Amino acid sequence: MPPRSPHDDLVHPRTVRKPPPQVAAERDLVVEDPSSGFVGAVVRCEKDVVHLEDRSGKVRAYPLGPGFWVDGRPVVLVRPTPKGPATPTRSASGSTYVAGARARVAREGRIYVEGKHDAELVEKVWGHDLRIEGVVVEPLHGVDDLPGIVREFRPAPGRRLGVLVDHLVTGSKESRIAAEVMRAGTGGPGGHALVVGHPFIDIWQAVKPSVVGIREWPTVPRGESWKDGVCRRLGWEDDTGYVWAQRILVRVRTWTDLEPALIGRVEELIDFVTET
Repeated sequence: MPPRSPHDDLVHPRTVRKPPPQVAAERDLVVEDPSSGFVGAVVRCEKDVVHLEDRSGKVRAYPLGPGFWVDGRPVVLVRPTPKGPATPTRSASGSTYVAGARARVAREGRIYVEGKHDAELVEKVWGHDLRIEGVVVEPLHGVDDLPGIVREFRPAPGRRLGVLVDHLVTGSKESRIAAEVMRAGTGGPGGHALVVGHPFIDIWQAVKPSVVGIREWPTVPRGESWKDGVCRRLGWEDDTGYVWAQRILVRVRTWTDLEPALIGRVEELIDFVTET
């Protein structure tokens, strides 16, 4: 029997399989489950489970571990490493973040927006700025109430009123009411009330479609509830409050997630009510 060579126990490097790399299941990471063909982005990661959402809004839960592909390669999904709190340098609106600043005592001026969802969106993106400036945002119960609110508020120097209206386009009911308020003598150049608006039927449309994982906001015929119609056409839940909170608002992080037509109007109102 020939003597053993010291090379007999070596394995050719091409026969050694490296284990798949570990990849943290960070939010928005696109992952494929090759066994089912399901492809989705990470929407949340719990202790041992990752939740993926595909383009149509369908969410599936999978146990963390091997068996996934990322960028066409097998990986082992693991929980993301908890990140310690970091002091931001920019607020969600893009302004300089003032760390540790106390909220200013509220001004007498106010900004009214058309509805609860509008107020929540403005707060999420511009909340830091509003607290620094001492500006309070309140929701209207309906644009029809606007003339009465303006009369009751009685805008004056140091007590300015700004109003953000949905669907402020030529010929709309909203445009007629806004014109009535401005003709009342409280608005216009040098006045103490300002009504501005965006062209969207609802504040949902002011969020870029890509942010919520759709190509575009559906067209809903006049006479049909716009929010309900959107949910039906996208296959979303029939609870518009849930859809707003869990599918739309939660995805908004900064001003870059919003349409410019809204951003400019909100900035204009903040400047107006804080002008001295």
